[in-house]
Amino acid sequence: MRREEIRVRGTVQGVGFRPTVYRLAKVCGLKGDVCNDGDGVLIRVYGSEDKITEFVNKLYQECPPLGKINEVVRSEYLGEFDVDDFVISHSVSNTIKTEIAADAATCSECQREIFDPLSRYFRYPFTNCTHCGPRLTIIRTIPYDRNNTSMVDFPMCENCETEYQDVENRRFHAQPVACFKCGPSAWLERADAQPVIADMFSMLDDVDAVCTLLQKGEIIAIKGLGGFHLACDATQEMAVKKLRERKKRYHKPLALMARDMNIISEYCYVSELEKKVLNSPAAPIVLLEIKPDKKVAGGVAPGQNNLGFMLPYTPLHHLILRRMNRPIVLTSGNISDQPQCINNEDAKQKLGKIADYFLLHNRDIVNRVDDSVVRVVDDKIQILRRARGYAPAPIILPPGFEKIPPILAMGSELKNTFCLLREGEAILSQHLGDLENAAAFNAYQETLNLYLNLFQHQPEILAIDKHPEYLSSKLGQELAETNNIQITEIQHHHAHIAACMAENQLPLNTKPVLGIAFDGLGYGEDGKLWGGEFLLADYQNYQRLATFKPIAMIGGEQAIYQPWRNTYAHLQSAFNWEEVKQEYAELDIIKFLEKKPLKLLNQIIDKNINSPPASSVGRLFDAVAAAIGICREECSYEGKAAIEMEAIADINILNNDKETLNYLFQIEKLDKIYYIDFSPMWLGILKDLKQQTSPAKISAKFHISLSILVTQIVNQISQTYQFSQVILTGGVFQNQILLQQTNKRLKQLGIKVLTHSIVPANDGGISLGQAVITAAKYKKNEQ
Repeated sequence: MRREEIRVRGTVQGVGFRPTVYRLAKVCGLKGDVCNDGDGVLIRVYGSEDKITEFVNKLYQECPPLGKINEVVRSEYLGEFDVDDFVISHSVSNTIKTEIAADAATCSECQREIFDPLSRYFRYPFTNCTHCGPRLTIIRTIPYDRNNTSMVDFPMCENCETEYQDVENRRFHAQPVACFKCGPSAWLERADAQPVIADMFSMLDDVDAVCTLLQKGEIIAIKGLGGFHLACDATQEMAVKKLRERKKRYHKPLALMARDMNIISEYCYVSELEKKVLNSPAAPIVLLEIKPDKKVAGGVAPGQNNLGFMLPYTPLHHLILRRMNRPIVLTSGNISDQPQCINNEDAKQKLGKIADYFLLHNRDIVNRVDDSVVRVVDDKIQILRRARGYAPAPIILPPGFEKIPPILAMGSELKNTFCLLREGEAILSQHLGDLENAAAFNAYQETLNLYLNLFQHQPEILAIDKHPEYLSSKLGQELAETNNIQITEIQHHHAHIAACMAENQLPLNTKPVLGIAFDGLGYGEDGKLWGGEFLLADYQNYQRLATFKPIAMIGGEQAIYQPWRNTYAHLQSAFNWEEVKQEYAELDIIKFLEKKPLKLLNQIIDKNINSPPASSVGRLFDAVAAAIGICREECSYEGKAAIEMEAIADINILNNDKETLNYLFQIEKLDKIYYIDFSPMWLGILKDLKQQTSPAKISAKFHISLSILVTQIVNQISQTYQFSQVILTGGVFQNQILLQQTNKRLKQLGIKVLTHSIVPANDGGISLGQAVITAAKYKKNEQ
């Protein structure tokens, strides 16, 4: 017989892990105890070596649904402990190294209970157990115990306490457990503060009344798991229009929620993998292809061929949608571009002129967490926004990153996340939005402070983007100066590539890969704006081997929201405008541009007045879209033109894929760098427009042509440089057509292609790349 101490690290708190340990220890006839502490779960056992080994094997085999074991360390225990039985001991507070589970969608058992009239949880909107419910959104510190969450305000009643203490019950030590008698409650209020008249609804309770109000065309602000949402009937055109106008979100697609898969399947095609993701504990928004025969209101996703659907992920949602036989809009509860509201009074003040009614509750939301967004491309999950259901689950880093001092990476300006790196794992924050908005930047700072305190993370090195005007970089510099911390600047596109390397488990000492980073823009090593880069890179260094010819962004940021500026800049750079005007005078785009102050624009370009040159593929997409009549005058959000151009691409041309149809590019080599000139491409597009080729065909040809160009550049670079893997990264590669076409062609060359899956290809993954590059540089300096 022997005594052992067994240390378990991973996502092992708040997921029913200790009850599982207790049950398995009993099965194996072991004595001892188990407790939570800052490092995970600590088990002390007494028994035969064979039985202890059997016990450890069962831990892996029967890990709870929301749990994840990263490491089990066994060692002989020389101290004394009670060996009369096996018990669950109180949590121990010490240095925090454990993980916090992500919030999880309502499990099937809890769903059954809320609709069972004989259950004491019947119609209770905050029902949960160790397999589901709130985690990150309610926690203030760890260990994950009730008194460290916003549930501290709700002492358990006798029945809940009994279930909480019953090791055979699935609510055994479920920290948010509650019921009608002792837990949070939900209630309905009118936005105009007038009393809610119960007789006007055929309702069971206030939650059920929401369904009736939605069916009547009202807009409801619903306090959910990680923030408020604004809801309306997705099939009522006037309701959707009213919501957009009040929220001032005029064009961005709106997320949808449906009661079940049957309703989603009426509106969209759903593959088995997409169905699996929709029903997963993460329950993200999944982008699905629209069916032609049944449609939601046109205002839900104008110019799109996908809808973003999610299933109910809280009991509150399930109860609201019980009688709803059609989808509802469920979009962030905020004024456009601002953070979600998370407390009742703030919501009533900010959303009072948007919503007609409020469904409120009294469980505090500690951490604001938006809905995650994913899509499936070539049978692979691609996360576009990593938030609820995924954050803050750690990303286990590849070999070589084990012994690294604590690092804090501040992330980018847009689609921001930050990253804490420690001992072989990276903790990526939830999506925090665009920091150029003052409210979003304040929320970013609040969340950063919360994570640093939550994980007791004291960074020894800070990583920031090279762009001198990024607010995240400026804040990083302030923190470094105030706390006397080492700071390092990381190039934007190198960070994109390194993030993809890390999530694909490339070891720290891996040989250089060829990273292809296409995005809107990032600050280059030469102080110019980059956005179409071919970099030979490892974790420490990179070499720029190819890029696109820089084109002026006329008016700077205005070029992002007025695509015609990019079209003119491209045409003016490629040709003599007078000749273009003469040859193509009848084209709509030429007539349109002729009405603009071209002499003034030329002066702005020539004198480089707020018109920085950029090698941006994102702006190339904008330029082509405007040329064929998509979002020509303006875009209400970055990438709108590119998304709508992708949506109209002729599927027949994409499937036929004849290279004789392609637009050409000119490739020149200067100072060991290949420069890609767009002029031949534009000549082809102008000729197609003159021949009245449809925008759908031009879009398809453009996507194919760009993918062929990438393949040609990779092939040429491979003649001089050695690499066996190519990485596709950056926000532009969230374009499904470009990703699929490029991936296919590179694989035909026998090249291994790595893409993103667990972190976004856009700037939401930048902080991970910043962190691993900084870690690699530290390792190099230590050698």
